[in-house]
Amino acid sequence: MKKLSLLAVTLFAAFTVQAQDVVKFAPLDASPVDIAYFPNKAVKFKKTDNPSPSIKVIYSRPSAKGRNIFGELIKFGEVWRVGANENTEIKFYKPVTIDGKNIPAGTYSLFAIPEKDKWTIIINKELDMWGNYAYDESKDIVRVSVPAKPVSTPIEALSIAFTAQGAVANLVIGWDKTTVELPITIK
Repeated sequence: MKKLSLLAVTLFAAFTVQAQDVVKFAPLDASPVDIAYFPNKAVKFKKTDNPSPSIKVIYSRPSAKGRNIFGELIKFGEVWRVGANENTEIKFYKPVTIDGKNIPAGTYSLFAIPEKDKWTIIINKELDMWGNYAYDESKDIVRVSVPAKPVSTPIEALSIAFTAQGAVANLVIGWDKTTVELPITIK
C-alpha cells in the first residue's frame, strides 16, 4: 500500500511539473494596468464604512523613459486613449454631471485631445477598443476643455488620481511635465 501511494505521488508530481512547462506566461507588460478610485482607496474600506466607490478608472500606465511626451510622442490636436494598450475606461457607479451634462451610471471610455495649454477630455460610449484606432466621435457623450498645468517635477509614468472638493471629484491626469483636472459632480 505504501509503495502504491508513493508511486501515485511520484506520478502526480511528474505530471504537475510537465504541465507547468507547457504554459508560457507573458512577461510583465511595459505599461502595466492600474486602477484609480473615488473616493481614493474606496475598495479598501469595510462595506459598513463606505459601501462602494463612486468612480473607477482602469488604465494602462506607460512610462516617459526620457521621451518628450506631449507634442511629440502624443501629438497635439490628435485623439489619445489616455494611456496605452486598450483604451481607458471610466465607471460611474452613480449618475454624475460633467460640464453641465448629466451622465447616467455606467461604464464609458475616456479619451483626450492634448494641446499645449489645454486638453479636451472626452467621455465616449464605445468600450473594448484597442487604443483610439476605432474611436467614433459620434459616440461622444461629453467633451470638456480643461487647462493644462505644468508641473515642476516630471511624472515618469502616466498617473490618474482623484481629489475631492465637496460633492465634486476632480479626475487628475498627470504625465511627464503636465497635469489636467476634470471636475465631476456626483449626484
